[in-house]
Amino acid sequence: MLRLFQRRPPAPEVTEIEVFHAGEAYRVALKRMATTRRYTLRVRAATRDILLTMPAKASLKSAREFAERHAAWIGARLARLPHPVAFAPGARTPLRGVEHLIVHRPTQRGVVWTEMTPDGPALCVSGELPHVSRRVGDYFKREARRDLEAAVGRHAARLGVTPKRIALRDTSSRWGSCSHKGNLNFSWRLILAPPYVLDYLAAHEVAHIAHMNHSAMFWSLTRRLFPETERAEAWLKAHGSGLHRFGAA
Repeated sequence: MLRLFQRRPPAPEVTEIEVFHAGEAYRVALKRMATTRRYTLRVRAATRDILLTMPAKASLKSAREFAERHAAWIGARLARLPHPVAFAPGARTPLRGVEHLIVHRPTQRGVVWTEMTPDGPALCVSGELPHVSRRVGDYFKREARRDLEAAVGRHAARLGVTPKRIALRDTSSRWGSCSHKGNLNFSWRLILAPPYVLDYLAAHEVAHIAHMNHSAMFWSLTRRLFPETERAEAWLKAHGSGLHRFGAA
């Protein structure tokens, strides 16, 4: 009688490990890459997570040992990250680069609006308390779309091009993108930044419709559309990651 042997399915790949330091547990995401020969640890400010990039054939044991040796560094980097700011009454959040105090006005008509108060610019929100966070987020997305559509339209008209679609995302790795079909994507968080930063990103992505690369010709066109390119890039480098802390639960 023949016995049939079935091949066991491969064990699922481990994509995350946990390391400990000073009573704290840290989840570390693993990313195997065929093109790297060394281990690299990153604490990403935008997503407040930890990523360990490692050689494709490296062992899980060696990855864990590397992360454990650097657990103190992980804790120090996480401790230096700005604290998350929820969209809640009493919190302060930027809007077009200006800090606003979120004020709950449950009995007033309207949804979300801005006004000047004795404490400075305020973002006023009506309705019940559990709806405040969502209403503020929705308001920012509406305002971002309005400003981006206006900026994209202005820059596209100068080039004589027409974007296929404009979409808003909450991306952590890039502020904007342009597909080969001419679809433009932007982070809604650009509404938190000064207006010239949003305007620059609109010009940057519109320029990609003409040049799907970052060649000298692309940058020349971007600077022609938006002469303050370097200023906006410097702002994003210095402050961009901090925009991701707003709206956290």
